[in-house]
Formats: sequence, structure tokens, C-alpha cells
Amino acid sequence: MPSGRRMHTLDERVVGAPVARIFDLARRVDEWPRHLPHYRFVRFRERAADGGGVVEMAANRPFGTANWPTWWLSQMTVDERAPAVRFRHIGGITTGMDVEWTFAPVEGGTHVRILHVWDGPRWPLIGSVAATSVIGPVFVHGIASRTLAGLASAAEGRP
Repeated sequence: MPSGRRMHTLDERVVGAPVARIFDLARRVDEWPRHLPHYRFVRFRERAADGGGVVEMAANRPFGTANWPTWWLSQMTVDERAPAVRFRHIGGITTGMDVEWTFAPVEGGTHVRILHVWDGPRWPLIGSVAATSVIGPVFVHGIASRTLAGLASAAEGRP
């Protein structure tokens, strides 16, 4: 992951399932809407041999009874040896953001870590402030925490 970025958003938890199970759910992003009600759609525009490719994602960030729609385009790579799933945002307001999902065996399951790093949108004067004050803690964390919780539930066999 690139270092020295202004915004760092970390979501992590222990999932009560083996690494292989949660890693498999995380890498099959086109199936996320089946497990994650906040995802409107996930579509591959291009597929790569590693299971990644160019992927278009759209999710809602709930605010009470209202949903704020979000959209982004990412270059996704899958590293089975690590294991890790990485995204580089190449379209949308979060262009330039790097995301890394990592998976480590621990007692009782798998420690899953999602790290987002970014310098913010290219808005004069306020880009990094928007990233660190609003986009990262409100939108990125709001969506990533729900994504991790939903995939954890699926991996653990909970509804």
C-alpha cells in the first residue's frame, strides 16, 4: 500500500470462519449484493486471470431512513498467496484511492483488515479536508464497516 497518504480509514474484525471461506466471499465481489443489502450492484467491465479486473460498484450509505448513493470504478487484483484483495479506484469521486483487504488466521477464525488510503479529491484547498473529515470517516467507513459485517455474517453462516 502506498504510504504518506492523508486519509487512512481502517475497518477490521475477527470473523469466526477459516481464511479460505472469508477470502472467497471477499474476492467474489460480483456476488456481494446477494449478501450485502447496501450494495446496489457490482459489475465486472473486464475480468483478469487472477479473478480481479475492472469492477464497477454502487452502494448506498444509509443516513437514518435515507440512502446516499455512491458509485466508483476500480482496478481489482487478487493475491492468493498473501491472501489479499486490492483495489485502485480509477473512476468516481474517490479516484486514486487504494484499498487492501488482508486475511490472517487467528484463534477462533480470521482477522480481516480493510485499509483505505487516499489524498482526497483534487479540489483546490478543501480536497484533503473533505477526505479526512467527511469522505473517509462518514462514507468510506460507513460502507466498509457494513460490507465487512455482512460478509462476516455470510462466512459464519448467520442470516
